[in-house]
Amino acid sequence: MQYEEAVSKLYTLSGELAPAAPGAPRRKFELAHMRVLAEALGNPQNRYPSVLIAGTNGKGSTAATLASILSVSGYRIGLYTSPHLLRPNERIQISGTTPGENSLTEIGDDAFAAAFAKVEATATQLVSEGKLPHAPSFFEVITAIAFVAFAESKVDIAVLEVGLGGRLDATNIVEPLLSVITDISLDHTEWLGNTLTEIAREKAGILRPKGRLVTLPQHPEANAAIGEVAVSLDVTGVNAAAYLPDRITGDISYPLVIQGEGITVASPLLGDHQRRNVALAIAVSEQLLTNQQLTRITPRSIESGIQRTRWPGRLESITIPGTQITMLMDVAHNPAGAWTLRSHLSRQIDGDHLPAPRTLVFSALKDKSIREMAQILFPLFDGPDDRILLAPIHSPRAATAEALAEVATELDTTAEVCASVADAMNKAVDRAGSVIVSGSVYLVAEAKTWLKERRG
Repeated sequence: MQYEEAVSKLYTLSGELAPAAPGAPRRKFELAHMRVLAEALGNPQNRYPSVLIAGTNGKGSTAATLASILSVSGYRIGLYTSPHLLRPNERIQISGTTPGENSLTEIGDDAFAAAFAKVEATATQLVSEGKLPHAPSFFEVITAIAFVAFAESKVDIAVLEVGLGGRLDATNIVEPLLSVITDISLDHTEWLGNTLTEIAREKAGILRPKGRLVTLPQHPEANAAIGEVAVSLDVTGVNAAAYLPDRITGDISYPLVIQGEGITVASPLLGDHQRRNVALAIAVSEQLLTNQQLTRITPRSIESGIQRTRWPGRLESITIPGTQITMLMDVAHNPAGAWTLRSHLSRQIDGDHLPAPRTLVFSALKDKSIREMAQILFPLFDGPDDRILLAPIHSPRAATAEALAEVATELDTTAEVCASVADAMNKAVDRAGSVIVSGSVYLVAEAKTWLKERRG
């Protein structure tokens, strides 16, 4: 099977929890089908140890930082994240084993196509035999592709980011060495619950009896819910707060002592919130080392791995080719993410690091808290020459241009509705200054496509 055919077939699969076919009932939110598929594939997820990371915000950054540390330590790493920005291959990364290098690269097209063909053939047979009621979803299939690819590459360990929730996510069929829970906020309430307590319990579904949990203190409701599940399962908790700086300053680097040796923590990922994600990654690394799972981890490889982390689309700053315009892209797609972005932008504006005039290119999916995100972000763009450009994105879940405009009107904000993301980006570069692109992963993806075309 050719790569283009594999990707085309992958995109025909229904989304997670969507009806399996037009007119069919909505999918059940459960793990039984994923377990059937994995068993038919030979349970590839059991052929290597895993770290499983759940949370609302920060789980991707934590996963990317941890995977970089492990790669620099000289281990072959499998990194599985979601969603992707431009190509589905981005979700599945595998490293070499050269110490000192973060050699994580996305899976090659041929390997992706071969793994897809194997998963598709297995799923088709299971449906024909009545062992599955319908074809697996997009996320189930690409998760299975990752499991197969990691097994065939003989990775030393896999770092897996949970997709939705935790308890019933397709990744949760693994038996993790460590479970990690990042910061929790309200998101996906239709599926996970309307309170932090309900959502935290779903995230805590990745815990195992007598297992180990790495996390940080956060909202009391989330702490309490996670703690109740952990106690009921006799889980050993590891507080990553020991790896936070003693005090928060404007510096993006800070000293830390690990295993009795001093290091400098300096992540290339922007934003104060990254200190929490980095602390989680360090705590996991320490646990893997002290429990004799990966003994080549050292304070120096932790330091270097943090410095070599790559995680695009998250407060990613570039200069637009052919201009002097700074563009900052961030996939913030819920109120918690918007507050994090606002905090970063406020400091940049106060420090004159974000040149005026400033343009916000904004869009969102219709099932997100659009009005709340707009209330958080729009007031930052009230300068005399600042602009807010509303750009509908290409997704069946996207908010329409009319819906975006209605939110701006309700907030008494002047905003211009654009025909597309490309239209908004072209208008954004009409004048010098800064461009901020945020509100959806899909929006950042389309902005990156525009940027790629602009580069020729």
